[in-house]
Amino acid sequence: MTSSLCIGIAGAGLLGRLLAWRLARAGHAVQVFDAAAGPEPVFRSQAPDASHVPTAAGFTAAGMLSPIAELDNAEPSIAALGWRSIALWRSIVAALPEPRPLFSVQGSLLLAHRADLGAAQRVLPRRQAAVATPEWRAASPAEGVQPLGTAALREMEPSIQGPAHAWLLPGEGFIDTVATMAALHTGAAGVDWHWGQRVLAVEAGEGGGTLRLADGRVLAFDAVIDVRGVGAQAALPVRGVRGEVITLDCPGHGLTRPVRLLHPRHRVYVVPRSARQLIVGASEIESEDRSPVSLRSAVELMAAAHSVLPALAEARIERLDVNLRPALPDNNPLLEHGARLLRINGLFRHGWLLAPALVEQALRSTGWASAMNTEQELA
Repeated sequence: MTSSLCIGIAGAGLLGRLLAWRLARAGHAVQVFDAAAGPEPVFRSQAPDASHVPTAAGFTAAGMLSPIAELDNAEPSIAALGWRSIALWRSIVAALPEPRPLFSVQGSLLLAHRADLGAAQRVLPRRQAAVATPEWRAASPAEGVQPLGTAALREMEPSIQGPAHAWLLPGEGFIDTVATMAALHTGAAGVDWHWGQRVLAVEAGEGGGTLRLADGRVLAFDAVIDVRGVGAQAALPVRGVRGEVITLDCPGHGLTRPVRLLHPRHRVYVVPRSARQLIVGASEIESEDRSPVSLRSAVELMAAAHSVLPALAEARIERLDVNLRPALPDNNPLLEHGARLLRINGLFRHGWLLAPALVEQALRSTGWASAMNTEQELA
């Protein structure tokens, strides 16, 4: 491993926290700079004028870890990184301080109502073709899409009622995003966090790199990392893609796996966060609007979720949240580095699915962390 470096990171979202946590464990001196006021999330529906308050997109995500489910609009290479990330998440969560975030791998479910079977049949062939390739079989620890009969679905998830068609995606899972973001922050021993510090530019320099802050300071480091997401628009052709999620309180909901409802117009998912909390969301809206969730979105999302889980009729709405996911023109992630400058961006809707694998690749390629097996290193 490279001798101890002083490393400056621009961005304290999921990538920034993962990198800070890993680099600190590798013996480097790490400083992280972010425009947010602090490490906690700011939910749009719970703060006045929150649309102008910076908060990491990682807080808003549902945390689905779904390599197979993403194959309808992502390349098989994304799925391969996803399988690697699931293995890494297992080791990362085990190494985080107590109480550890919820992390579960029991598979996920695709569901379709009888009238929407046509929509499902347009989506499933791409997934089934991808999982039949040698490249997929080499990367995937799981079988492909498995049809489920009504009896098998009821036995697996008794709380699901209504959908006439179901498919199991084995090996997929989910992670508690808010708890994991908090644990990565508190568990990053020795890291200096600089809140309320917006970074305008991240640049390579002679023998190192610099962070140019909005207050006029230019700070020099042995190495610098740019993981600002949408905040890096001055350096990269990154755009924001709006995501909306609804957090529901429903004691005894009974759901144990993430579910996606295949629908002609919506990609609706429901993810259990705890025995009483559920996350309902839609995958993406091509807009950089950060305003609150619209009535139409809220009604359509909750109606779709209720059509799958009748118990949600008595659920209480805890919050409605909006954020922007960073995406590049090809919707694929970017990882580039020079001698002392690393950039990662464009994780789009795959942030939690890709982040650990991309961080692993980046640190090995830069030589800033051990090349040994990451699971062993984290144990």
